[in-house]
Amino acid sequence: MCITKIITTRSPSLKEAQNAVGGLVQMLTVQDGQLLVNEEGLILRLPSNPTASQMAGQPIVGNALLLKGDAQWV
Repeated sequence: MCITKIITTRSPSLKEAQNAVGGLVQMLTVQDGQLLVNEEGLILRLPSNPTASQMAGQPIVGNALLLKGDAQWV
């Protein structure tokens, strides 16, 4: 089961984001903010993440972080 965590108060460090998604981080800009996903998720055959897929409007696999407001990376 995949997790999509919403963060609104503090930007995660790169290391924190990598730990959360389980590897290299890819950032997607979505309507609600920035979606951080595992860049190699398809290669690693991670399970589908329906919540993140709906946010992104494309298939997303593995855990994801949604950064909103002050938590977004600049």
